[in-house]
Amino acid sequence: MISKILIANRGEIAVRIIRAAKELGIETVLVHSTADKESLGVRLADQSVCIGPPPSTDSYLFYQNIISAAEGLKADAIHPGYGFLAENPLFAEACRAMKIKFIGPRSMVIRNMGDKAKAKALMKESGVPVVPGSDGIIESIAETHDIIKKIGFPIIIKPSAGGGGKGMRIVYRQDELEKAYNFASNEAQQAFGDSRVYIEKYIGNPKHIEVQILGDRHGNVVHLFERDCSIQRRHQKLLEEAPSPTVDKETREKMGEIAIRAAKSVGYDSAGTIEFLYDRETKKFYFMEMNTRIQVEHPVSEEITGIDLIKYQIRIANEEELDIKQEDIIRRGCAIECRINAEDPENNFNPSPGEITQLIVPGGPGIRVDSGVYPGYKIPPFYDSMAAKLIAWGNNRREAVERMKRALDEFHIEGIKTTISFHKKVLKNKEFLSGQYTTDFVSKFFN
Repeated sequence: MISKILIANRGEIAVRIIRAAKELGIETVLVHSTADKESLGVRLADQSVCIGPPPSTDSYLFYQNIISAAEGLKADAIHPGYGFLAENPLFAEACRAMKIKFIGPRSMVIRNMGDKAKAKALMKESGVPVVPGSDGIIESIAETHDIIKKIGFPIIIKPSAGGGGKGMRIVYRQDELEKAYNFASNEAQQAFGDSRVYIEKYIGNPKHIEVQILGDRHGNVVHLFERDCSIQRRHQKLLEEAPSPTVDKETREKMGEIAIRAAKSVGYDSAGTIEFLYDRETKKFYFMEMNTRIQVEHPVSEEITGIDLIKYQIRIANEEELDIKQEDIIRRGCAIECRINAEDPENNFNPSPGEITQLIVPGGPGIRVDSGVYPGYKIPPFYDSMAAKLIAWGNNRREAVERMKRALDEFHIEGIKTTISFHKKVLKNKEFLSGQYTTDFVSKFFN
């Protein structure tokens, strides 16, 4: 049984894991950089240890130091949260080599699904619908010609490694192809140390729909319905909701079945997400990628199902069998999450680190705030700009929207710029309220 978890992360997700572990009666150790020594997580964890200076490469990504800290403090498990080392197969292997439980899937699964081209091929073999395109890596522009003849323009060039929109290029015409290919390959190399790319048919303005899954080490897999993550800026999600306001019952059931099939085909054994592109007009959906970790937006799935995903991650790592079946998971109401980032939405969303001089956090029925900040806390400039996640639940979407509006009005942060004002505008927008918005929503209304 796990008795002490080392948390290899920071911010709100570190606090979230500490709280789940405490409710399970498990001790926690939080690693931190020198920039995070005054963080809320450090205050809440049973123990904390500094692992290096502010740059991530010298602290949160330096996994040798993290494993040494786990050994020195006798932690028998490590939770990587999201980002940093969460999808690093070498880290997962190093943990298991040192007999430390990695709270996440097996390293082989992380490796296979982290390679986007390989993941797509595996899903295709398993009968999961994929976007038409290359069957694997494109080694040269010459290889694209036959594929493009079949699928036609526009196409999108994607990096096999990484994510977050880096290395992606949309190509509308033949004379744009060579420049876009070289640019995508070079950017992928700079961002991920891997220049390999593949191509797909570009589906314009789709919905970005993802299905939350849980799998154990006994072959059981369930899903917790879908989330709509279509409100994005440069492929970075800003607001998520569950369920999607435009996915009908038949499509919802099919998506869930396909997500379970995809997870079972790779022997998935943790919390994870199957991401789809969804065409509203045809009601067809296509596998995009699998995230082999907990995601930022997991609270909306928790709110509509009553299931604590972090606790289940820990229990699965403890080799426990899932004690819920698909028929036990009931969808109740609607939930919306707004990412409250330390950014200036009036100035191209530029980061706004600094000291929080005043903080009033919203509350009341149906309101949840996941955060790692407090009055007087200084948001460092070295990491992700998220200050908090504001989640509103309602019996229906209209009630969730109204509660979110109220909560945004109550949320008061001074000392830094935040995205609160942006979210207020989103929730008043007619296209958002209709539920028909797609991934071009922010560029259409907020440029």
